[in-house]
Amino acid sequence: MSEQDALIYSIATFSLATSLTPGPNNLMLLASGVNFGFTRSVPHVVGVSLGFFVMLVAIAFGLNSLFQAVPAIYQVMKVLGFAYLVYLAWGVATSKPLPAPGQQSEHSSPLSFLGALAFQWVNPKAWLIAVSFSSNYLPQQASPLFVFLGCMLVSIVNLPSICVWLWMGTRLERVLRDPMRRKVFNWVMALLLLASMLPVLWL
Repeated sequence: MSEQDALIYSIATFSLATSLTPGPNNLMLLASGVNFGFTRSVPHVVGVSLGFFVMLVAIAFGLNSLFQAVPAIYQVMKVLGFAYLVYLAWGVATSKPLPAPGQQSEHSSPLSFLGALAFQWVNPKAWLIAVSFSSNYLPQQASPLFVFLGCMLVSIVNLPSICVWLWMGTRLERVLRDPMRRKVFNWVMALLLLASMLPVLWL
């Protein structure tokens, strides 16, 4: 195996491991699968994937240097991220399944494409993954093309990985058709979302 092949394998393995582990995105996709099903949650998945790819590219091409030069920017984004996560957690906790055709809406809907895309910029796990990838897996003398293709590889592995969480949510929906069970599930997911942010607040 050549050095380049080994690096590609390492990037793919890193992306798989970080994409499959629990985090705000995956917990929200799990809850979305339970409450809204796979098809209705597709904009959410696409927003996560595209938003994460744009973040990867931006950080790989030097955005992280700005945060190192002006640490206050990171602190502001951390506070904004927690506030937005509280808002999303409340949305998860109070989620109700979308109505079947012909039934009356209960004013609940999955996270939109733009909402999911914007969330990546205040998602602590996404930032940690993107910075770690840029710092540890991109050679200092890497060409712009290699950097871009490396980000593409991470995103290609990430997309089906996060879809696994959405799919698991659709399987859980059968178990959680009882309204009380679903309410408990949604509140547990909301609390886990908040818990996922707490360690970052002390960084």
